[in-house]
Amino acid sequence: MSVEILNVSKSFGDTHAVQDVSLTIEQGEIFALLGGSGCGKTTLLRMLAGFESPDSGDVRINGESILALPPFHRHVNMMFQSYALFPHMTVEKNIAFGPAQDGLSKQEIAERVDEVLELVQMERYRKRKPAQLSGGQQQRIALARSLAKKPSLLLLDEPMAALDKKLRMRMQLELVSIVEQVGVTCIIVTHDQEEAMTMSNRIAIMDAGRIRQVGTPQEIYEYPNSRMTAEFVGSINLLPATVTACAESTTLQLKDAASTVVCRDTRAREGEAYLVAIRPEKVALSTEDEAAGPNCLRGVIDDIAYLGSHSVVHVRLENGKIMQAHMSNVSRDARTQIDFEQPVTLSWEPESVLLISEDD
Repeated sequence: MSVEILNVSKSFGDTHAVQDVSLTIEQGEIFALLGGSGCGKTTLLRMLAGFESPDSGDVRINGESILALPPFHRHVNMMFQSYALFPHMTVEKNIAFGPAQDGLSKQEIAERVDEVLELVQMERYRKRKPAQLSGGQQQRIALARSLAKKPSLLLLDEPMAALDKKLRMRMQLELVSIVEQVGVTCIIVTHDQEEAMTMSNRIAIMDAGRIRQVGTPQEIYEYPNSRMTAEFVGSINLLPATVTACAESTTLQLKDAASTVVCRDTRAREGEAYLVAIRPEKVALSTEDEAAGPNCLRGVIDDIAYLGSHSVVHVRLENGKIMQAHMSNVSRDARTQIDFEQPVTLSWEPESVLLISEDD
């Protein structure tokens, strides 16, 4: 089923939680609402579930408005961050609760419970109570209970927030596999960029109640449309610059530096100011004293963060600005090959540069 959110707004007093949001989620899609605390993503989710009513706009499922329907008639199920399992009930009774409320027969309920327990691989835990389960097991049961009512739309509110990082990474892939097996349309709310990029087909970035960008994980990461999106998703270097020449490529003069940047973005016009955006993993770091030229900056190492697979190197440029580069630790002694205050040269390819308007 497709979901259409049309010019939806919601305020609480003077606080504009959601402002004129429009989105279309396709049948079977796993769609992420990504943003910081207070950006409006959970309020939007609650309006889809029927727990809040919009001040204006419409929400449609398969072309039909659902705003007049109470939550239990929307064929929408929501899995809460806290899981909201009944502590006094066993696993199977927790799962059976929803289908029983729908008036299914005992045999139908039993079949439904067996089906979802097999789906989440929790058959042997059916007689246990929530307190006897681990965090990951509780999450699976909460998902099974949400799926037992066979919703057309599944809403997940910060589904991994209660799990430690290692378990969270494993459960992300398991949850996606289960949702794809069922074929249900799914909307995930999260503040975790890695979670959104791992689990979803598309992402909507929310900020201050508005949608800032919608796209695939690759589109969001590689082609952010604003400074907010660029800084929120991953790490990025932003260097103020002014366009000095436009032809087959664009040349920019960096602010407070004698260096120039060349990029393939040909939309810019001479004299316009931009932020030159370069992801740290696209920056090459060299300890050799290379000749100065376009896309080349000199500096000294200010800090090194060793993260196992790679190191994040902070380089203090000649103008005092800090720029990041990722150095792959392909050998065990890679980290020892550089040191604090060591002179280095940073360089990058023209294709790695994205221009972002300073007004965005």
